[in-house]
Amino acid sequence: MTTETLLVTGMTCEHCVMSVTEELSEIDAVQSVAVDLVPGGSSAVTVTSDEPVDADVLDGAIAEAGYEVVRS
Repeated sequence: MTTETLLVTGMTCEHCVMSVTEELSEIDAVQSVAVDLVPGGSSAVTVTSDEPVDADVLDGAIAEAGYEVVRS
């Protein structure tokens, strides 16, 4: 199992959480998604998967939901 935590901007409510969770859950290796919602800030999105998932794939799923990953 692999766990990665991403910071995501633009999320403001439970609907946002559901959208991001749904998109990430469609990735084959992903087993679970947990979101620590910070309205108006950077929310922590923790993705647990069977194997490492490419960062571009995770970023793409979050972008598909309408949000952006903060990368340093």
